[in-house]
Amino acid sequence: MTELRSAVSVFDPDLIPVPALAYKLDFSDHAGEVPLHVHRKGQLILALRGAVTCRAGNELWVVPPNCGVWIPGDVPHSARATANACLNYLFVAPGAADLPATCCTLSISPMIREMIDRLARDCCAYPPDSHAARLARVMLDELADMPRERFNLPISNHPKIKLMADALTLDPADRTTLKDWARHVAMSERSLARLIVQETGLTFGRWRQQLHLVVALRELASGEAVQNVAGALGYESVNAFITMFKKALGSTPAQYFAQNRDV
Repeated sequence: MTELRSAVSVFDPDLIPVPALAYKLDFSDHAGEVPLHVHRKGQLILALRGAVTCRAGNELWVVPPNCGVWIPGDVPHSARATANACLNYLFVAPGAADLPATCCTLSISPMIREMIDRLARDCCAYPPDSHAARLARVMLDELADMPRERFNLPISNHPKIKLMADALTLDPADRTTLKDWARHVAMSERSLARLIVQETGLTFGRWRQQLHLVVALRELASGEAVQNVAGALGYESVNAFITMFKKALGSTPAQYFAQNRDV
């Protein structure tokens, strides 16, 4: 069986001297694990189908259907895509657009999605007076106005928080209590609670719920059934999972993905 190539081995955005360029990547042709790497250009990751999670800036990010994860230039990052994932990457040269200086999730309008898709079909090294160049300028102006969303999990470099994050990412159904975690990492429960807030900005309960939301978005986008996702996250019932999802995003999983297929 032929080993699939890593996505970073087929394309180097820094070799193409344009303000913005787009590249479409189908993960049926590439390895799902994208190793830690860095490039000078900033990167916006959009999911056309399937799902991808990224690690960047001490946080875990998920790319939901109507959003993109923005990673500024020179920020080391890695990613894991589902087998059915097809992505559009938009690379932006330093200073070409007024985009955030830190990693974030940006809401992406249907117009911007179409413009990025069109740019991905054009020649990467387009002339500065070409239609592609004009399209890129308008797209970057519009992109700078897109609002931020919160589809990330702070994971911290603190060894004790990292240990917990790695364990919960590996087994998100783990319902170990804060008291038991404190015993496991040799801290008092109160000290661990303070450390989690200090390192992540969230209480333990909110932090674990945010992990569940990140995992749920990734798995649902990959085509997994709601019942299976609820079970994998350790919810006692599908209704309890749907309640969590609706409280976080304002709609049920079925409504959320139906709305975002229609935009």
